[in-house]
Amino acid sequence: MTRKIIHVDADCFFAAIEMRDNPDLRGRPMAVGGDPGKRGVISTCNYEARAFGVRSAMASALALRHCPSLLIVPHNMEKYREASQVMRNIFCDYTDLVEPLSLDEAFLDVSECNQHQGSATRMAEEIRARIAQALEITVSAGVAPNKFLAKVASDWQKPDGLTVIAPEAVDDFVRQLPVERISGVGRVTAEKMHRLEIHTCGDLRRYSQFELSEAFGSFGPRLHELCRGVDDRPVRTSRRRKSLSVEHTFAHDLNSLQDCLAQVPELLAKLSKRLLGLDDDYLVVKAFVKVKFDDFTSTTLERAGMQADVEDYQQLLEEAFGRSERPVRLLGLGVRFVDLKSGDDFTQMDFFQGEENP
Repeated sequence: MTRKIIHVDADCFFAAIEMRDNPDLRGRPMAVGGDPGKRGVISTCNYEARAFGVRSAMASALALRHCPSLLIVPHNMEKYREASQVMRNIFCDYTDLVEPLSLDEAFLDVSECNQHQGSATRMAEEIRARIAQALEITVSAGVAPNKFLAKVASDWQKPDGLTVIAPEAVDDFVRQLPVERISGVGRVTAEKMHRLEIHTCGDLRRYSQFELSEAFGSFGPRLHELCRGVDDRPVRTSRRRKSLSVEHTFAHDLNSLQDCLAQVPELLAKLSKRLLGLDDDYLVVKAFVKVKFDDFTSTTLERAGMQADVEDYQQLLEEAFGRSERPVRLLGLGVRFVDLKSGDDFTQMDFFQGEENP
């Protein structure tokens, strides 16, 4: 049976909530983010700000250089979570198969839903209308036979849009789809594709799975499926972690390797505390570090077979720092997991070596 998947994504969610509650913010460039004087970053911005080149994850100070008139509003997570729960309650009126991706977006599998005579399009229209009435914000939605296409569709006519990709239209739609629209294809991968004269999914189809694996590694088989509109992933009602990390942006750059190494014990203490809150079905198999330099370039280095203790993280950090040897603005430590509930068989690593759990 062909599945019916809806992807719902709120339009500039945090900013939309703030504009709803303060009409004076409407019609002018604004963003929700951290203090530019304290190295904050933009979480989201409205479309007026995007016209100036302001984007999510951009440093607030850089955003102000792009748009000197930008008003940056601090976060109010309690309001955002409350609004997110209202959306979630509406979703659950249509199906129990809801997979939240973040506070402002989710997949819904409505294949077995009988409302509106089983029309996923009409369900999506009603969901959008109910959210607009309940929260006074807009959401965009995509309807398609799988998760990949539903997510592409929800972004197709933003803001406040609805795009439907019927099963019989999948092949023609995907063939013309720019490769940048494929999840996982970032700037570097896209540039590599362009050098190979690959600009659309139709261009990708010229290559065999083997050739794509040769060119793009483990991503190759996935590209071979997605460029044909194939995505068999089910909507999962509970999302299991694949990693856990902590990071810190420093008020002043760390200018030397020794300054960086000195931060490891405190960061590891925070990571260890968060790990204690997880259940026993997570198995640590890799440790990794993330370093963001003063020019906003970043690098991540990970390695299996480590105890993920102070010495291991300092060793990884030393190697990562050596890739640029520039002042550092952000450091992160993390671990990657295997989910034992999936049935995978791995040899356990002793993360808390020599330490008893309280």
